Amino acid sequence: MVVIFVLGYVAIAMEHTIKVDKAASALLIGVLTWTVFVFGTGDILGVDTSLSVNGIIDQGGEIMKSLRHFLFENPSDIPAETPGILNHYVTHELRHHLIEISEILFFLLGAMTIVELVDAHEGFSVVTNKITTKNKVKLIWILSVIAFFFSAALDNLTTAIVMAALIKKLIGDIKDQWIFGGIIVIAANAGGAWSPIGDVTTIMLWINGQVTAANIIQAVIVPSIICLLVPLIILTFTMKGNINPPEEIGKGENHSTSNFEKNLVFGLGVACLLFVPIFKTITHLPPFMGILLGLGFLWLITELLHKNKTREAKVSHTVVGVIRRIDVPSVLFFLGILAAVGSLQSAGHLGLLASYLEESIGNIYVVNIIIGVLSSIVDNVPLVAAAQGMYEIAPTGPYMVDGTFWEFLAYCAGTGGSCLVIGSAAGVAIMGILRIDFFWYMKKITFLAFIGYISGAIYYILVN
Repeated sequence: MVVIFVLGYVAIAMEHTIKVDKAASALLIGVLTWTVFVFGTGDILGVDTSLSVNGIIDQGGEIMKSLRHFLFENPSDIPAETPGILNHYVTHELRHHLIEISEILFFLLGAMTIVELVDAHEGFSVVTNKITTKNKVKLIWILSVIAFFFSAALDNLTTAIVMAALIKKLIGDIKDQWIFGGIIVIAANAGGAWSPIGDVTTIMLWINGQVTAANIIQAVIVPSIICLLVPLIILTFTMKGNINPPEEIGKGENHSTSNFEKNLVFGLGVACLLFVPIFKTITHLPPFMGILLGLGFLWLITELLHKNKTREAKVSHTVVGVIRRIDVPSVLFFLGILAAVGSLQSAGHLGLLASYLEESIGNIYVVNIIIGVLSSIVDNVPLVAAAQGMYEIAPTGPYMVDGTFWEFLAYCAGTGGSCLVIGSAAGVAIMGILRIDFFWYMKKITFLAFIGYISGAIYYILVN
């Protein structure tokens, strides 16, 4: 399973060299890792296939924990024979991961559709017309600060989608788009790390009670600011020149939008995005439900707004038309890579990795820094979940509520993924929308992201 994952990862990284779309490689490793898991479950989990259900439940070993829990919770729903039990367990795990993956994909589709709907009404001109500077340094500071605080109010994935749309409207040169996109990944992840609703890993720590909302903001906001400031300061002295705006594409008479329509759809689109965390707080439903509610509302408004127009004009300004512009390969890439990581989690690889770090290193600061770097290779969610499973909340010390271990874990897991373009949801979204090359990101952005990440980590360690 690890070999398949590594080979697939290399294929994704070399997308432009081997001329195979990254979505194809991701889907292959997503399916193949689960296929190997289902055929080799007994050997992978170390199960004696001659044992009964009760025998498997009594069998020791950390890697067997989830299987024992599954058997204990579902005694009447499983086959009597051990091979059938193992197949049933793998299917159960796959469906469990598919629920989480689907939530992310539906959220991504909803957010991307809202952004495309705003773009179809030229709504982003409300912002881009106010950004008059063409100086690269000034512009990258403006966009990064916007992304940093926008990510804290929404989340890093939504922010990346919106900011990618802005970048395409402001910048014409593809390499400049990539530079700005790379820094937006850093800004969005840094902004999400210190907010209890900004990054999925911080949300996990908040919901499970390891951190409180007020404390995580106070403890992590300064390291997160440093994480962004250091790359921006470096670029201030190395980046030169002005941007070239994109060429204006003429619109036919039937496709033009009035200032009222432009402002209305932009305002409602932003309101729908901002409403998602409010909806989640009120209803406790997953964020994708909030984004779909916003999409449905905006869909209704745009249908009514253009009901008296020609069919061609109406279609180009409603969801029916703009959904064709959604980058489906990026969504499928997300599906494949998350499915592959989920298989490694269910098979116990990530749990073993976390245990190895604890046993071989021990120092909580070093462990968290390594977890942050590893989160740029595999998804940060299972890594944080593994850490949550390894350590219980203690009454005192680094593992207590709002303890240094949990605070530092929120920072490292939230910002470390910026080191590689596919190391975070924000990076994957930016990579798909702007078509950023993996190796180009490594060459131009990885050092900036890493030096910012380490700088923020050093600050946190020094003050704690």
